[in-house]
Amino acid sequence: MNKVTVSRKAHFNAAHRLYRKDWNDEKNYEVFGKCNNPNFHGHNYELIVSVTGKIDQETGYVIDMKILKDIIKVEVEDAFDHKNLNLQVEDFKDLNPTAENISVVIYNKIKPRLAKNLKLEITLYETPRNFVTYSGN
Repeated sequence: MNKVTVSRKAHFNAAHRLYRKDWNDEKNYEVFGKCNNPNFHGHNYELIVSVTGKIDQETGYVIDMKILKDIIKVEVEDAFDHKNLNLQVEDFKDLNPTAENISVVIYNKIKPRLAKNLKLEITLYETPRNFVTYSGN
């Protein structure tokens, strides 16, 4: 039986500030630079959600892309789009919203919605040149 990876692209716009509450302003600026702006800054995030599994002999699908689209809409787009991640998204109340942490949060929101036999990989572009890949490892 063939294993295939299918992918769906999505996007969301969100603001954030990179900082640690337990550090002073100087240390936060030293580590996070302009990303530590107390007035926040935004990104047009691009997301690729990839699912790997065996092709179902009845449907010919690894996963119905409409189902994947709906999962992404609810778990990511509705949750993050046009939000201040630090202030409006509970997942980041005590978690610095770096691209790395955002990708892990997205993975953890989507993975339980998939069949156990499917492998998930998240690729999150914070900018066209900066991106993170996470597959649960």
